[in-house]
Amino acid sequence: MSKIIANGAGILVPPIKSQGIKTKMVPFIKEKVVIEQSGTWIEPFIGTGVVAFNIAPQKAILTDKNKYIISFYKGIQNGNITSETVRCFLEFHGKELEKYGVEYYKKMRNDFNENGDSLYFLFLNRADFNGMIRFNRQGKFNVPFCQKPNRFSKAYITKICNQVSNVAKVMEGKDWIFDSCTWQKTVEKASENDYIYLDPPYIGRDTCYVGEWSEEEAILLAEYAHKTPANVCLSMWKENEFRRNSHLYDFWHDFTWYEQNHFYHVGAKESNRHPMIEVLAIKR
Repeated sequence: MSKIIANGAGILVPPIKSQGIKTKMVPFIKEKVVIEQSGTWIEPFIGTGVVAFNIAPQKAILTDKNKYIISFYKGIQNGNITSETVRCFLEFHGKELEKYGVEYYKKMRNDFNENGDSLYFLFLNRADFNGMIRFNRQGKFNVPFCQKPNRFSKAYITKICNQVSNVAKVMEGKDWIFDSCTWQKTVEKASENDYIYLDPPYIGRDTCYVGEWSEEEAILLAEYAHKTPANVCLSMWKENEFRRNSHLYDFWHDFTWYEQNHFYHVGAKESNRHPMIEVLAIKR
C-alpha cells in the first residue's frame, strides 16, 4: 500500500497564536508520522492548526470546540478572509490602537464579544497578553491588553498577512473539513487507513479556552484510542523537574513512545515556565 512519509524542510507558522503551540515540535512530529495516502488525517483538537498545516494531508477532518478558530480557518478556506482583507483590517484598527491604547483594545474586545467576527478574533489574538485565548464562564473573551499600543507595525502586519497566504496555499486543492464539535463526533467514523492526531488540553486545568478538560474525559479518550481501527498519535507532556504525568503512564503505556525536550511558554510568570519532556505516543 502506498504511503506518504511526512517530512520536509521549513515550518509554516499559522496566523493564530496560542500558549503551548507545537511549532517547535513540528519537525519531530513530521519525522515520526506515517499516513496512508488513501486515509484521512483527523484532528479533534486542532488549536492553531500548526500540525495539520505542516503535515498538509490531502484529506482531513479538522475540528475544535473553539468555534472562533474554526470560523477563522473556514473564512480562509472559502476566500472570505485573505491577506488583503487582513491587511486592511489590521492597518485601520492598528492605527486606532496606537492612538487610543488600552481603551481601544477594550472596545474591540467588547465588539468581538457581541459580533464574534473572525477578523476581530485575529486582532485580539495578536494584541492581547502573551497570545492567550481565554473566555470567561459566560463565553466572553477576557484576555487583557499586551500594553503595546504600537503593536501593529507595518512589518508585523505583513508577517501576519504572509501567514494567512501560506495557510490559504496549503489548503488549495485539499479535501479538508473544518467543524466546531466534540472530539467524539470528530472521530466516530474513523477507519483503519485514517490517522488520528491528538493534542488534548491539560487534565483538570480549566484553561477557559473551551472549558475544563476533566480526568474522566481524558480516560474516555484513551479508551477510544485503543479501540479505534485507525492509527493514533498522542502528543502529551511526560515530565519536568517538578512533576510527572501519571495519566500518560496509566493509560498510554502500551503505545510506542518517542520523547523530545520542549519548552512551554505557558503562564503569566516566567518562573512558571519550565522545560518539559514531550511524548509522541503512537499506536502502531
